[in-house]
Amino acid sequence: MDEEMPARRMNPAAPACGIWAVLVLAVCCAAVPTRAQEGADIRKTVDDAAGSLMAAHDVPGMAIAVTAGARSRIFTYGVATRETDAPVTEGTLFEIGSVSKTFTATLASLAEVQGKMSLGDHPGRYVPELRGAPVDKASLLHLGTYTAGGLPLQFPDTVRTDKETKVYLRTWKPDAAPGTQRRYSNPSIGLLGHVTGVALGSDYATAVEADLFPRLGMSQSYVRVPKSAMGSYAQGYTKDDKPIRITGGMFGAEAYGVRSTAGDMIRFVEANITPEVLDGEIRRAVENTHIGFFRTAGMTQGLGWEQYPYPVSLESLLAGNSTQMIWEPNPATEIVPPRKPEGPTLFNKTGSTNGFSAYVAFFPDKKIGLVMLANKNFPIPARIKAAHRILEQLARGGD
Repeated sequence: MDEEMPARRMNPAAPACGIWAVLVLAVCCAAVPTRAQEGADIRKTVDDAAGSLMAAHDVPGMAIAVTAGARSRIFTYGVATRETDAPVTEGTLFEIGSVSKTFTATLASLAEVQGKMSLGDHPGRYVPELRGAPVDKASLLHLGTYTAGGLPLQFPDTVRTDKETKVYLRTWKPDAAPGTQRRYSNPSIGLLGHVTGVALGSDYATAVEADLFPRLGMSQSYVRVPKSAMGSYAQGYTKDDKPIRITGGMFGAEAYGVRSTAGDMIRFVEANITPEVLDGEIRRAVENTHIGFFRTAGMTQGLGWEQYPYPVSLESLLAGNSTQMIWEPNPATEIVPPRKPEGPTLFNKTGSTNGFSAYVAFFPDKKIGLVMLANKNFPIPARIKAAHRILEQLARGGD
């Protein structure tokens, strides 16, 4: 020990180095946000977005869930119903509108993984009344990607029964060959959901509630809300502030009929971000919904999800979710062979009913995602702008 003492005494710079190390560490810590600071920044961004949306569009209540690096947070605002002023909670049920289509897509993908059907099949194989009809020239994949040849956004008001639905589909005349045109359509993906239920030896609602939701860990999601959950079901409001909820419609369950909570929906988002945490069949089913099949108007159409190369500009997201993309046909180019994204990609889907709004987006490469639910139908561009700000904040926060 006596031999080491001179060495320590002969190092007069040691105290100075220690001071400099402390100063450098302090500067680095000041430059790198702590988790607490990141959390505060995210909360402020979400609070500001929700507050602005609710004030601008007179929205009674909202739930916004975010995930970053496998850590999720749920923020709730306002009331689930104005009649009682019951607050929105993490367990409040919202109608998610056309975000339901992502569950129809996942169920169809699961049925294919199980060997119960193939997306290359045609609807007449499962619905005999449609055999040989023009719609039977389209494959189930065409139905799930809105490329069957021009099926409209909605069924005509005169179509109100199963028999009338089949008559309409049997006599429908396409205005384009399958696979050449994307026209967003509830009857199109609705027929896919109906066929999937038949292929599974069940019906769509039962298959989703009894099999799909449990596999995804979603215990508070329904197609048919049971009496025991009605107390959690938010009241929707029209643009004129009249109370309203969906009441059905042909293929309504398959196209826009799911009710869910922010907690369940963010679990679904996380399953899509890291499907490898899921078991066997459901993992493959989720992964297959990330395959791109057609390119159209600046985005890639997959089964349920719409895809954008990341980073994606606000303008591109607005264009991809515009009224023109919802209401009008757009030329489609088939991706051969179909494949998963070759680079960083953002997935998204909007949803609306007459009394509710929804938006879901996730970016697997950064492991970030967002769910936005509201009990009033307010404009899609407002949702996209708010979500884009939140996603940018999440991306800056890192994982």
